[in-house]
Amino acid sequence: MKFLDQAKVYIKSGGGGAGCVSFRREKYVEFGGPDGGDGGRGGDVWAEAVEGLNTLIDYRYQQHYKAKRGGHGMGKQRTGAGGADVVLKLPVGTQIFEEDQETLIADLTEIGQRVLLAEGGNGGWGNLRFKSSTNQAPRRANPGEEGEERWIWLRLKLIADAGLVGLPNAGKSTFLSAVTAANPKIADYPFTTLNPGLGVVDLGPGSRFVLADIPGLIEGAADGAGLGHRFLGHVERCKVLLHLIDCTQDDVAGAYRTIRGELEAYDSELAERPEIVALNKIDALLPEMVEEQMAKLKTVYDGEPLRISGVTGEGVKQALSAISRHLGILAEEEAEADAEDENWSPL
Repeated sequence: MKFLDQAKVYIKSGGGGAGCVSFRREKYVEFGGPDGGDGGRGGDVWAEAVEGLNTLIDYRYQQHYKAKRGGHGMGKQRTGAGGADVVLKLPVGTQIFEEDQETLIADLTEIGQRVLLAEGGNGGWGNLRFKSSTNQAPRRANPGEEGEERWIWLRLKLIADAGLVGLPNAGKSTFLSAVTAANPKIADYPFTTLNPGLGVVDLGPGSRFVLADIPGLIEGAADGAGLGHRFLGHVERCKVLLHLIDCTQDDVAGAYRTIRGELEAYDSELAERPEIVALNKIDALLPEMVEEQMAKLKTVYDGEPLRISGVTGEGVKQALSAISRHLGILAEEEAEADAEDENWSPL
């Protein structure tokens, strides 16, 4: 299925049905009086986050969503039928914006969350509603209210616990395929990954987290260069970032500064997220060359970078453990294990 993370759709709620002007006409019934019913209420337009979706591709081929109009009122005090609602089923993590793409209407972050986007119009009153002591035979009825209509933008931001960032061809897809059951496209040229990918890392019972592979960023990505800043939005929901740097390139320090600069340019808060820096593809260099690259990287990074290889698996477990500690998974497990040891008794 093709990945699509942005779509523009038109929505319109149903208008209310018109009220009815009617009088009771029966044999032997004198002065039957008004009996016109009210019009039915128009249908609403809702947005709902559902399970099993991870793309907005359905909204590429259908952009117009209109709820049904309410039925008109009828004689014998019959109210018109209400119009059917329309529900836009969206993947979890979808944000809904006004047409200006800046005003946020809703952020669907949980399965089952529903938001009313356009309210249906009320049905008009029939002439029975206007009966009074001074007007016993009203000959007027109200038309139904018109429904609401507007264009909205749907923007999907993947919900993941951790995100993989780095320059193109840094080995992110290889790392994702090594630690999860995901099968991203892997090749020896830049921009192999054109769409974000998700995978579940399973470290044991109760130790699972979702890892996102963000397509390679380049200098100027925050301003739309390369694959643009759209994919930077998928990093916003990540609690921790794993920054992979290709140790086979000449300027590892420059690679680190480039990605950090783009994160800060896109969102200063995003740049403050916990970050784990790892020197990837160490299997391609001799140990002494890896140490030289490590020394260069430490000139711009204060911490101790990890040494990993997605191909051989070297250092991968340490990287996953570091992510888990930032997420609080291992900390909780270790606390539970310590509590069990303290409460243990041979009796």
